[in-house]
Amino acid sequence: MTKIVFVPLDERPCNLEYPQRLAEMTDLELAAPPMSILGRKKAPGDTEALGNWLLREAEGADYALVSLDMLVYGGIVPSRLHYLTREDALKRLEVLRELKRNKPDLRIHAFNLIMRVPAYSSSEEEPDYYADYGRELFLYGWYTDKKQQEALTDEEERIFAGILDKIPQDVLEDFTGRREINAFVNRTALELAEEGIIDYLIIPLDDNSQYGFSPLEQRALAILSEELDLTDRVAIYPGADEIGCTLFARIFCESKGYLPKLFVRYSSTRGPFCIPKYEDRSLNESIKAHLTSAGAFMADSSQGADAVLMVNSPAVGESDMAETSQAWSQRHRSYFSEVNLREFAQAMRVYLGEGRTVALADVAVCNGGDTVLLKLLARQGQLEGLSAYAGWNTSGNTLGTVIAHAVIEAYYAGAGETAGGTDADTPAGGRLRSEAQKRSSRAFYFYRLVEDWGYQALVRKDVTANVLPAFGAGYFGLAGKQPEIEAVIAEKLRAFVSERLAGLTSGQIRLANVHLPWNRMFEVGFDLDLVGDGSLDPSRESKETARS
Repeated sequence: MTKIVFVPLDERPCNLEYPQRLAEMTDLELAAPPMSILGRKKAPGDTEALGNWLLREAEGADYALVSLDMLVYGGIVPSRLHYLTREDALKRLEVLRELKRNKPDLRIHAFNLIMRVPAYSSSEEEPDYYADYGRELFLYGWYTDKKQQEALTDEEERIFAGILDKIPQDVLEDFTGRREINAFVNRTALELAEEGIIDYLIIPLDDNSQYGFSPLEQRALAILSEELDLTDRVAIYPGADEIGCTLFARIFCESKGYLPKLFVRYSSTRGPFCIPKYEDRSLNESIKAHLTSAGAFMADSSQGADAVLMVNSPAVGESDMAETSQAWSQRHRSYFSEVNLREFAQAMRVYLGEGRTVALADVAVCNGGDTVLLKLLARQGQLEGLSAYAGWNTSGNTLGTVIAHAVIEAYYAGAGETAGGTDADTPAGGRLRSEAQKRSSRAFYFYRLVEDWGYQALVRKDVTANVLPAFGAGYFGLAGKQPEIEAVIAEKLRAFVSERLAGLTSGQIRLANVHLPWNRMFEVGFDLDLVGDGSLDPSRESKETARS
């Protein structure tokens, strides 16, 4: 059995548990470190203990999947708060060389973020001074980068000068100094790739924009990557919390000798060309980056494709994109004229009726699933036929998660045999896997519906508006009432399952351990079990649906 030793970006479910759930639906083993050494939010993980754990576990491993942010800084949020020197960072990266010395055939797949620069003032995940100067630091980066790329107008020069006057010098030096250390770590990661220490490297841009510190650093890293002749082994594109899933899918494909083709179908003609909120490039370019990094590629046609990726896309980008916190009536006018959900659902119905592996990337709305589309698909009986779904947080988070799941499902469906072939002991029509692995796949699919549609699109908004005030709590601070609020969320999520998902499986969907990992409303964690489900093959339901 292929074994992967895994160091996650942080301890939240999206980073620690999602890759584990993907592994459970395959015959690959994924070893993850204990929660006790991973830190929590602003408290960094124990990097020394992590390094020692990694060295021990790697002795019997074939691959290492490593977040350098965790290995060096102790997690994603500590990467924005640390006071490390270059020497400190190099010392912590030395464990990668030691891994290769101990086990030269170990393949290391790593990722390290380009640190985000939120466009708003909040110290929730940033240094304390970001509450006062966050917006100004964002604009400072925006105009600095734009000035390098293009000439600023006289008005922009005036605004830029005013921003500089508002930011205290010690704040600016602290922020830019930390960014330089982080950029140094990314440059060092490229050098480790050139040495052959890192076999594949993703440098995701966390919550970035058209101009700013992140795109400025991205260009420098892309130039260095080309100078080091690493174009085939380094990817730089928008993302963050989904990269563990992406690299797991890549390792899965490598271990199987599988090169899947995914056909991409949009709900909007303009969709491929829109720049999603929190990103710096068109949606279609991002999708190509996610596919390639996951070990797949974009097919020219649905005919012969291993899977169909249905992309519920916006018709407008950036700040005009809808959020789940908005009412349907408040969406940009393009959602009513340039997105055709009925045609999109009809196309999906045909693909499902043909027995295709169909996945849905729900990126038309930020921070949750598109309830309008999901209700339509539920009414038409198509949700039970999908093999994979995601619609959480950013476009990049969604894409990386659903593509990873789709790649795995396509392999086991045996739809594509052009690259990987069919295993000798596998009957026609699919590669063998256990009932437990099939159940894990369906459980993760339902998990996504519960979290992305149930929690992010519906329950979170409801609880924030109607429950938190009664407890004297806020979105980012639960005022010592976390157990009570978690109990309300659990009740509402179970009601959502009963009302929206009960007909999608012959068994029961049971939720347990519903919790808020960072004592705030933004993310949720829970356990989901399928009990008494005798219909684990989604293609069976989809064909029946198409005939009806």
